[in-house]
Amino acid sequence: MCPSPLSPASELLRVEVNSLIDHLQTLKHGELIQQALQTLVQMAAGDADRLDWKILSASLQDMGRAFQIFHPYRHVRKITIFGSARIQPEHPAYQMAVEFARCVTQQGFMVMTGAGGGIMQAGNEGAGAEKSFGLNIQLPFEQGANPVLEGDRKLIDFKYFFTRKLFFLRESDALALFPGGFGTQDEAFECLTLMQTGKSGLVPLVLVDPPGGDYWQGWQSYIKDQLLAGGLISPHDLDLYTITDRVDVACEAIASFYRVYHSSRYVGSQLVIRLNQALSVEQLDDLNQNFSSILVQGQIRQTAALPQETDAPKLAHLPRLVLEFNQRDLGRLYKMLRVINEMGVVPPELTHPEHK
Repeated sequence: MCPSPLSPASELLRVEVNSLIDHLQTLKHGELIQQALQTLVQMAAGDADRLDWKILSASLQDMGRAFQIFHPYRHVRKITIFGSARIQPEHPAYQMAVEFARCVTQQGFMVMTGAGGGIMQAGNEGAGAEKSFGLNIQLPFEQGANPVLEGDRKLIDFKYFFTRKLFFLRESDALALFPGGFGTQDEAFECLTLMQTGKSGLVPLVLVDPPGGDYWQGWQSYIKDQLLAGGLISPHDLDLYTITDRVDVACEAIASFYRVYHSSRYVGSQLVIRLNQALSVEQLDDLNQNFSSILVQGQIRQTAALPQETDAPKLAHLPRLVLEFNQRDLGRLYKMLRVINEMGVVPPELTHPEHK
């Protein structure tokens, strides 16, 4: 029996897939593309049902749209603002979020929100549409994007919370949380979990109360009374975040995080911390004396760019600290970054956050 002829769409897909396979070796990330294709083939040969494929397909569509929109802005630092959609414009937290967003965009950041009302709209309002992203979630019971972002090309609609959350954390160079409900609490604990376990980049996290408010102070009381007192977290985990009820303190907590620290990556088992300026011998000695407990072995060394870092030529001029971090004491690592940032005064043109 002859097989049924392929539909025009299937025939076009065959041509495109064959062409892709023929050119895999010439593509920049051909090896990774091949792995993705092999995963799809292996799934097709298994017992995945229709729902499995619908989840996979929609997730890829979510990610494909987001990758495309964020790509032109990949070298611009961004800050995510989380908070309740129910907070009204007359609420002090709303006005504070507007001021905060205005402040961080003046520092050079772009702002990302969930594109809804309340704190999200306040963040986009303070930043302005030009410097805003909206990561909207498709829900049957809530309205679409806020007026600031409606129709903007940097508004991304996500089907799934998990793909949306992936991009919030993947693209963020700083995180700010204002009061909110279950969603905001989920985002707070998700951020802290990923920071505590080293599954996110090293970023500042600020928890912002309205003036005189105690939302996050009350939250921290629970953290201390239940989690810390019960031995469920480390005392150093409290160094993962800053709580304040002042806009200037919140903005400074973020700006100061990038004063000397620039960025980081792993090269094999070594954590490489890029700096905006070199440390003195005495300063390096102080770090080794005070933070040796976070090392697996050896010492914290100051070096030039490692040979394995040729994929980031624009950062090759930055001095590095290289250490065998134990990948466990993240609170202490954040504490060390604060100490490093207090070690020098760098000219503003060298620490402008856009220089990612």
